[in-house]
Amino acid sequence: MAKLILSDNTTFEGKPFGADASVFGEVVFNTGMVGYPESLTDPSYRGQILVLTYPLIGNYGVPGDEKDEFGLVKNFESEKIQVSGLIISDYSEKYSHWNAKKSLSDWLKEHNVLGIYGIDTRMLTKKLRENGVMLGKIINGSGYVELSDPNLRNLVAEVSVKDKTVYNKGGGKKIVLVDCGAKLNIIRSLIKRGCEVIRVPWNYDFPKEEFDGLLISNGPGDPKMADITIKNVAAAMEKDIPVFGICLGNQIMALAAGGNTYKMKYGHRSQNQPCIENGSKRCYITTQNHGYAVDMKSLGNGWEEWFVNANDGTNEGLRHRTKPFMSVQFHPEAAPGPVDAEWIFDKFLEMVK
Repeated sequence: MAKLILSDNTTFEGKPFGADASVFGEVVFNTGMVGYPESLTDPSYRGQILVLTYPLIGNYGVPGDEKDEFGLVKNFESEKIQVSGLIISDYSEKYSHWNAKKSLSDWLKEHNVLGIYGIDTRMLTKKLRENGVMLGKIINGSGYVELSDPNLRNLVAEVSVKDKTVYNKGGGKKIVLVDCGAKLNIIRSLIKRGCEVIRVPWNYDFPKEEFDGLLISNGPGDPKMADITIKNVAAAMEKDIPVFGICLGNQIMALAAGGNTYKMKYGHRSQNQPCIENGSKRCYITTQNHGYAVDMKSLGNGWEEWFVNANDGTNEGLRHRTKPFMSVQFHPEAAPGPVDAEWIFDKFLEMVK
């Protein structure tokens, strides 16, 4: 038997699967139907216990960890499971898929991650929606763990790479990717467009590098924790270097421009978030995973809102009216989810000379 205990002492009983451990984190929910291998390896989930609202999980197993010619894992968004814990309604022990190599439970066990099933995820999600995300812990059997807030840690520093790596060396345009917890499909999206990708740590002094464009990746937690990244991005913007931000990168670019960010009540985590492009009024269905947003009113006159969320009106993208700066709060690289907005990579590369 296992228990999920929230910070207000609300308790849910269920059955454990995966690792024999007890875990803590910020409890958040994702409303996507599929894509758990990609979601669980998304570094933006660092420090969080993930609730999957779709009722049946595990039925297509987990793919293998084969790598491509550039050394990137093909089927995941990082080298490891990033969530602290997993909460689902019904776990399918039997799985079937042509690409499956193991069960979800075995995969969690390999990465020492605990899951709990048999939980009323509908009731739990409604509670989080009404009260906002909460801290929580999953206790396995007679185990024990203290409740702690992961947002007090520099989560970006935890998930960022430690050394510079170059992909597709000798390719076309040189793009510095500031890894604040970058999903691997961002790198794949640049490589398939012929770019040389220079992946650097979050605190790397990249303004000293020779490059054509700058991409600030997604990542976990409070963007204000990435103070060194903010300072370096501001330095690059002073030189009018083309800058593109994704997810956390949207927030970091806003902070580098003198704006502000705030924590949302329960954030956006799904593969079905509708975003409207200002001007064209086109609506794109997007993949998202963030708990912070940009305060548009805090930005100066040169900036305009590029995209807005059709559900709650929050900011989903920025661009500068006269300079080569643009960012989106969603994931144009998808993985998982729709690829409706993949054209934004091409838009960025048009700015890069």
